[in-house]
Amino acid sequence: MTAALLSLAAITAKPSLAAKATQCTKIAICYCVNAELKSVLDAKVVHFREVLASARKAGKAVGYMSVPLSTVGGGFFNVNMEVAAAARAHLEKRFGDAQVWVLNPGVPEANIPNGSGADYMLMWTQVLEGRDGLGEDFDFVYFVGPQDFARYFALDGNADMLKIEQFFDKRVETDDDLRKAVDKGLTRSAFRNYYTLKASTSFSKGAHDEWNIVRTLNERRRAHDQFGIANQLAVLFDGMGVAPSSSESATSDGYAGKCAN
Repeated sequence: MTAALLSLAAITAKPSLAAKATQCTKIAICYCVNAELKSVLDAKVVHFREVLASARKAGKAVGYMSVPLSTVGGGFFNVNMEVAAAARAHLEKRFGDAQVWVLNPGVPEANIPNGSGADYMLMWTQVLEGRDGLGEDFDFVYFVGPQDFARYFALDGNADMLKIEQFFDKRVETDDDLRKAVDKGLTRSAFRNYYTLKASTSFSKGAHDEWNIVRTLNERRRAHDQFGIANQLAVLFDGMGVAPSSSESATSDGYAGKCAN
């Protein structure tokens, strides 16, 4: 994500015991969030909108990057953060850093102390939708895919699982956080299988929400006199453009949903 889309605090901190409340965004996507974090989230949305406005003022094409970050399913947060940074750098090199600016949701200023996945997604939904609910601050959204992870690990289609195992063995010797993750149940085989078979936004809860957000924004753009089909947000996955049949289809929810009564 992301969203899509979580920072270290969302993964390692214990959720706040404060009362939960349903909060819905301009495009009618709802989350069950920590009611005490509203002012924090509002301030961060204002901050990111200012950052985006600055990039647009500089004449750059502005993108949002959806990337899995959390340590779940065999993934590892520290590695995913490094992949996110590398993917952003690759995009800016590909298009030209003087011409494009990409928002990586893993930046430190996105940190929400005691934030849950829903809290983060409420923030990113508001950033993505913009003041008018048309995603007007962005030109494209990039969903990180298998090739982005393969590039980071230097996988070349020759014994790639062995390369990931060797990476794990070397990394666990120096990364205290990885050793802690292992103590909590992350195994070498789960790490290997995740980064060779599943590492992409396809297996991210936040990214599922972000896909639906972008689909909704483009639906609204298609129906808007000032946008239309020609001015939808461009959607890229794993380095390639996405066909209309895919980009206009919804996927399962990640963190989205109202609080249970």
